[in-house]
Amino acid sequence: MAWLYAMGPPRQLLTDAPPRPPRQPLIDALRGFALLGVFLVNLRFYSLDALLDEAAQQALRSATLDHVVRTGMGWLLDMKAVTIFSLLFGMGFAMQMERQPGLVPHLRRMGALALIGLLHATVLWWGDILLTYAVVGLLLPLFRHLGNRGLLVAGLVAALFLPPLLSPWMREWVLTLTPRTQMYGNALDALSSGTLWQAWWQNLVLGGWVRLTNWALLLFVLGRFLLGYWAGRRGLLQRPEQHLSLLWGLCVGGAVVGVVFLCIEAAAPALKAQWPLLRDGVPGYLLRVSYRVAPLALGIAIACGFALLYLRPWAERGLRVLVPAGRMTLSNYLLQSLVCVPLFAGFGLGIGPSHGLWPVLLVAAIVFPLQLWLSAWWLRRYYFGPAEWLWRSLSDGERLPMRRA
Repeated sequence: MAWLYAMGPPRQLLTDAPPRPPRQPLIDALRGFALLGVFLVNLRFYSLDALLDEAAQQALRSATLDHVVRTGMGWLLDMKAVTIFSLLFGMGFAMQMERQPGLVPHLRRMGALALIGLLHATVLWWGDILLTYAVVGLLLPLFRHLGNRGLLVAGLVAALFLPPLLSPWMREWVLTLTPRTQMYGNALDALSSGTLWQAWWQNLVLGGWVRLTNWALLLFVLGRFLLGYWAGRRGLLQRPEQHLSLLWGLCVGGAVVGVVFLCIEAAAPALKAQWPLLRDGVPGYLLRVSYRVAPLALGIAIACGFALLYLRPWAERGLRVLVPAGRMTLSNYLLQSLVCVPLFAGFGLGIGPSHGLWPVLLVAAIVFPLQLWLSAWWLRRYYFGPAEWLWRSLSDGERLPMRRA
């Protein structure tokens, strides 16, 4: 880390005050809550369970338990936790533009995040989301002159309507790439029983393939960034007491809409069998749009419900335990990869997917509480998490103070 000293000496503080504006405990707690959800979802990929085909999953002794866990994650967590995470990122952009409205600080911030994400993806884990966040985040300044209504419309169009509109053209291109079963099979072999070199190389190959085939993730993230940008402008979570009716409306309305569209998605195969018109044309397009409504609506409902609960003093006392982890989200996210990749991969302990999902639940029950404790311990001594300090130092072009006086 000696190269950081080229940025100059750290800022000298006259008091033990934080070098940045005060944090928002509600937002930090919600970010910590989303971190837990993302961790649980990612554990299926860390453990290589998500790379197994259906036949291999059914052959496991724990197939019944695994099915329950996968179904529960699908209904409660998949695409919902990352929705909350993405909304908060867009909200953070709005707050950042209030403090530093210039374009250059944002570009430097996204460039530093892209560097961290690139290192994470190439060295450690193919499922990195930071690089995608940085690339999409570069587009946010293009929308800063839109009004609030324009942000809402642009966010909904990007999240719901553009991906199904582009998918017929993108599908032809995706079909020219390696099939999913072959790619997952190669990755499973290398990551579960290969050497360190084989696992690292397949990590690179799989990461590149995922980014090419999952092109709609860019629009998924952009739409949620813009909706979070709108919420940040409104001060929805910065000043929640002033927006109680809106929070209640989004919470209840999002939950109702999400459940309705989950039911539509579950019934879609039967509906298409009964009415073939739903397979193509405008009806088919609208059905594909409907698949994207539930994760967005439920993610918004959960975020607003969390905020409303946090406003209750009795609930705040318990939920505040998430605040330190939320302040160190980047460090905790990277630490999860650092712990779990060698834990499950063949070049490490090699737990792999052969034991089913009960080790996943056990790891979650051990690692995340430890992260909560470690985050609180760390922030009593330092202003930033280690990854946050690196990100901000790179963004500001100087070595920031880290240890509290």
